Amino acid sequence: MATRNLSAYNPEFLPEASGMSFAVIVSDWNDNVTGKLLEGAVDCLIENKVDEGNIHVYHVPGSFELVYAAAHLMDLNEATMFPLDGIIVLGCVVRGGTPHFDYVCQGVTQGISALNAKGAVPVIFGLLTTDNMEQATDRAGGKLGNKGVEAAVTAIRMAGLKSAMNREYAAD
Repeated sequence: MATRNLSAYNPEFLPEASGMSFAVIVSDWNDNVTGKLLEGAVDCLIENKVDEGNIHVYHVPGSFELVYAAAHLMDLNEATMFPLDGIIVLGCVVRGGTPHFDYVCQGVTQGISALNAKGAVPVIFGLLTTDNMEQATDRAGGKLGNKGVEAAVTAIRMAGLKSAMNREYAAD
């Protein structure tokens, strides 16, 4: 459970992000929440000097489809057709009265984990999994900040890490 402001970060700990390129994939389900996550992520990337032309936003119907879109972008990236430094997925699943919540959350989590294990491009997990809509809005610009900002900060940090590792091993 989040107990701190998800939007709080120290920009001094972030690598230089100008010149980086990111894809943001956002679920349209619960768009009252995911729209705010998207806004937070994009604003954070721009605030950290990522050129607007290097932020590519894609919409999918629901959170389960985030995995397909991220996998497709990763495949394009590996073919050097679409160079990305990171992929951010944003969605919101609110618990209901059926096991659907568990299946969607598990499927997205396992899918994003599998993509990250491939290691080609960091895929950042920005999926809210909440018990109710109040918890979701608290994490999408509400009293707990914005998980979209946290996802963007994580994407910049992981892109910087990947770049540093690539430089280190290329020098050997």
